[in-house]
Amino acid sequence: MRRSLDCGKDPAQTAAVTGIALPSPLLGPEDPPPFRVLEGEPRSPFVVTCDHAGKRLPRALGDLGLSAADLERHIAWDIGAAGVAELLARDLGAFAIWQTYSRLVIDCNRPPAVDSSIAKLSEDTPIPGNQQLSEADRQARTEAIFYPYHQRIEQELERRRLAQMPSVYVAVHSFTPRYLGKDRRWHAGVLYGKDGRLAKALLGVLRREPGLEVGDNEPYFVSELTDYGVVQHAERRGLLYVELEMRQDLLVDERGQRQWAERVGRALETALAELGFSGS
Repeated sequence: MRRSLDCGKDPAQTAAVTGIALPSPLLGPEDPPPFRVLEGEPRSPFVVTCDHAGKRLPRALGDLGLSAADLERHIAWDIGAAGVAELLARDLGAFAIWQTYSRLVIDCNRPPAVDSSIAKLSEDTPIPGNQQLSEADRQARTEAIFYPYHQRIEQELERRRLAQMPSVYVAVHSFTPRYLGKDRRWHAGVLYGKDGRLAKALLGVLRREPGLEVGDNEPYFVSELTDYGVVQHAERRGLLYVELEMRQDLLVDERGQRQWAERVGRALETALAELGFSGS
């Protein structure tokens, strides 16, 4: 199932954007599309998503009242996750999609109806530009960024269904090693909701690796209030899926990202084989 692809190419040259948001009050012609896509290999079962890949802000929103330093922190994006997702997708020949804009604009892994969809406070940092939003403001962010991203995922999954192709959904995230003054001991976490088939198999594989501390629904857990992608796209369709969290201090450079991409790729293949999955 594993493919060896060239990882040295510029992602901007090899990732094709296949869906562009319609004109909106939020995104202007100078703003990039809300996602980018790598089409992958035709027969790969893997669909890799990265909901918090980007840290861009639409020009119309300025800096949301935050400093440049704050906009580089984990509150704005999942540090290192985009690189791991890129390398993992290329190794597996996967379809992959990355969200362009900061989670502070709108969180693409939250149902848009919940308050945390547009954070007023992230960890212990108030977000001034999110404090007094009208319903029209919230809707503009949802329509310009959230819906196009998730509609593109649905488009791919529906294409696969109609072609009678299997799909394995892998959501890639990262977490800060210290949160609200408390250290997190895990190197990674395997998250799941109502369907833990792939996640539990993957957890078992990763825990065989000496010295690796892997959380079982830690440091987060999947719920319908705190997660959107795996719930909406994978559980609703009955797909095998896992939501992966990796600690950001382990992903600070390409070497660390490569190490984790290779580790996760091997573990996914082993876990799927143990489940009796054959989708290549």
